[in-house]
Order: sequence, then structure tokens, then C-alpha cells
Amino acid sequence: MNSLTPRFSLFATGLLVGSATFLLTACDSTPRERQEVVRNEARKLDTLADRAGDKLKTAGRRAARYDSAARVRARQPLDAAASATLTQELLGTYSNIDGLTAETIDPAYTQFMRQVRERRRQWTQRDWDYATAVYRRLNARLRDVRLDVRARNEVHIRALQTEFLGLENGRDVKDLREAMKDK
Repeated sequence: MNSLTPRFSLFATGLLVGSATFLLTACDSTPRERQEVVRNEARKLDTLADRAGDKLKTAGRRAARYDSAARVRARQPLDAAASATLTQELLGTYSNIDGLTAETIDPAYTQFMRQVRERRRQWTQRDWDYATAVYRRLNARLRDVRLDVRARNEVHIRALQTEFLGLENGRDVKDLREAMKDK
């Protein structure tokens, strides 16, 4: 016999005793009493369901407001001067994106992500819009020079792209969570 058998039989015995106790207790009540208990429990469940439904409606309205505000913000064109300034800040010596080559695209992404990591906590959603515009321009340039990029550099770039998207999505989730909080 293994060591689980005594524990299992002890568990089974406890389960049988508990079931028998429940059945005996149920036998002491009348059908009317059992109906009343069922009605009370059903009322409690209805109340909980109503509260959950109200909370879900409220959360839905808040999420819709957040989504609407995000769409309005996304439709606003980016200021060219502000975009150029942020591009310079994020890319430094690599800010001439159209001039990036297969050899300089990886260091440009590295510089970009270094700056994003440092600045992201202070950024507003609009700052993220500008950073995303820079990211898209880098990606467009990568498509142009990709056939000449070394495989290890391309893998590194893909990891940096994934990190950027993760940070950006994390910010969106944080902002949505803030919008959903009770005020």
C-alpha cells in the first residue's frame, strides 16, 4: 500500500460523513422552508448580478469616453517642428532617418530605445504619438535597407521593436485603467 491510501480513505470518510450530515439536516426541514432558502439565495444572486451589471455599464461608458478621446487625439496632425525636435532628442546623431544605412539602422534603434526607456515615465499620450511617428519612420527606413542588414542586427532590431510596442501598450493599458477608476 502506498502512503496516499490512508489519506484518501480519511478524505473519503470525511466526505461521506459531511454528506450524510447535510442529508440528515435537509431531512429536518420542510419543503416550504427549503423553498424560502432557495428564494433568499436567488434574491442574493440577483442583487449581485445587478450590481455587477451596473459596474460593467459604468466601465463600458468610461472605456468608450477614453476611446473617443484617443481617436480625437490621433486625428490631430502632429506638429512638424515638435516632431523634428523629438526626433533629434530620441535619435541624436541618427536623426536623419532617410540617411540611415544597413550599418547604422541598428545603432539608431538602440539609441531610440535608450531614450524611450529614460523618458517614457514622464510622457503624455501626445508624446507617445510623436515617439510612435519616429518609430514608424525608422520601420519604413528598415524596410528600405533590410536586405542589406546582417541577421544578428535584424534580430536585435526586432527585439527592440517588440520592447517599444510593449512599453507603448503598457502605457495605453495604464491610461485606460486610470480612466476606468471610480472618481
